[in-house]
Amino acid sequence: MGVLDGKIAIVTGAGRGIGREIALDFVREGARVIVNDLGANPDGTGAARIADEVAAECRALGGEAVANYDSVATVAGGQHIFRSALDAFGACDILVNNAGILRDKTIFKMEEADWDAVIAVHLKGHYACTRPFANYIRETNRQGCRVINLSSVSGLYGNFGQSNYAAAKAGIAGFSRTLALELAKYGCTVNAISPGAATRLTIPLMQGRGNNWPP
Repeated sequence: MGVLDGKIAIVTGAGRGIGREIALDFVREGARVIVNDLGANPDGTGAARIADEVAAECRALGGEAVANYDSVATVAGGQHIFRSALDAFGACDILVNNAGILRDKTIFKMEEADWDAVIAVHLKGHYACTRPFANYIRETNRQGCRVINLSSVSGLYGNFGQSNYAAAKAGIAGFSRTLALELAKYGCTVNAISPGAATRLTIPLMQGRGNNWPP
């Protein structure tokens, strides 16, 4: 018996890194999972079919998983991601807002597109994916639901060359605290995690500062 037996989860940005590990661990604990990922490069450009690969890994563990390639950065994309859980499994219990990109530059070099892209994926992405789930919880009175948001130590303490990322992650912390107040009456908890991790997104940054992290 897993702690998530019978639960249905959406994990955004689940193609690699933290999101992939969350999706795999959820399946190991008995959840059925929507594996969402655009398959983009760290800066948000390009695409690869990695969500299918992770969904296949989940199924190889004996679980159920469905790949989804919608963008979290639009309201329509967030609605489609949530709808994919209803279409595949008939319900939803857990939302993990994990999708993210990096466009690290100092404020002197950061263009509007660099700012907007990071804010759109991280901060707007949390809104776009959470809103349909929150409405579903209120309308169906589904109990025991969970929203798990990924903030960052950069959002708490700042990080050189990451004003866009830090602003988005700090916003996610505030979003999470407010959302917890709004959803408490519906039996849904909201938590924010602020990891400091060596991942595909952060290793090049660390290596650029002389830290010899393995790829």
